[in-house]
Amino acid sequence: MSTTISPLVIGHRGASGYRPEHTRAAYDLAFMLGADAVEPDIVATRDGVLVLRHENEISGTTNIADHPEFADRHTSKTIDGTAMTGWFTEDFTWAELSTLRARERLPKVRPANVAFNDSEPILRLSDLLEIVHQHPEARRRPLRVVAEIKHASHFESIGLPLDELFAREVRGWATADNLIIESFEQSVLHRIRDRGIPGKLVFLLESSGAPADLVAQFGARARNYAEHLSDEGLARLAHEVDGISVDKKMLMVKDLLGNLTGTNDLVSRAHAAGLLVFCWTLRAENRFLPKNLRSSKQPEQFGNWRSEFRTLMDSGLDGVFTDHPDLAVTARG
Repeated sequence: MSTTISPLVIGHRGASGYRPEHTRAAYDLAFMLGADAVEPDIVATRDGVLVLRHENEISGTTNIADHPEFADRHTSKTIDGTAMTGWFTEDFTWAELSTLRARERLPKVRPANVAFNDSEPILRLSDLLEIVHQHPEARRRPLRVVAEIKHASHFESIGLPLDELFAREVRGWATADNLIIESFEQSVLHRIRDRGIPGKLVFLLESSGAPADLVAQFGARARNYAEHLSDEGLARLAHEVDGISVDKKMLMVKDLLGNLTGTNDLVSRAHAAGLLVFCWTLRAENRFLPKNLRSSKQPEQFGNWRSEFRTLMDSGLDGVFTDHPDLAVTARG
């Protein structure tokens, strides 16, 4: 990772515990709070502009429902096997999306963030690269981007190849040290590397199901995530990518009551195969913590985040995604 500090602290969509995700304020704050990197989720507009949203469906993270001129584009789609209803980035030009404003995705858990609703526009990937380049912290230490390519098979199917669009955007900016590229679909990672873009490749895995690109190619015969995480699967991955990133629950050992008691051997097995290991997402609120680490029954209150963060970091992780970069830096220290 070209760093002596481990694990890497990655601001998940910026400092999204304190500001609406994927906004300039969230990214700026993440670096001010000590994040080594920030993670944008990348989707595309109809005219091929890469924008930063958690999903290509944007009703929950923007004020688009308040724009009557876009009412006729409310629709339903199936994205990677999941039915969704709302407004989708690929049905808009960038000029249209630039009129929208960002909103807090989890208003009940993070009511303080709601105060920042509608105050900032959504961002393009090019905007984030400029933020990283010009941020005051960049004069003091290396700053990185961990770019998540979302729904690559879907966008490819509608004539928006994210590998080509991403490569065009980062070429000349990206280096082996400032960029990590991640996706739930390995094929788009390989296409980006084939286009000569430097940076580490990280394969995202979930606790169930199978990668959308493999399902599209092989159907029911697609290799599922669990098979990728067997010793044989990890050895195969080590020849294809630089690392893996998993849901933190896939590392946790809990008792029958749901109390966190430790971590399993996934990190050590992946390291033995030669892979870096990241996990997502470290969050401080009770809603996201194991039962024995919650401070109350109020989901929005902070619990014993330090214990969870430290337990996970002690497994030997190379990087953690967090909504609260300052807390992860504290736990790491």
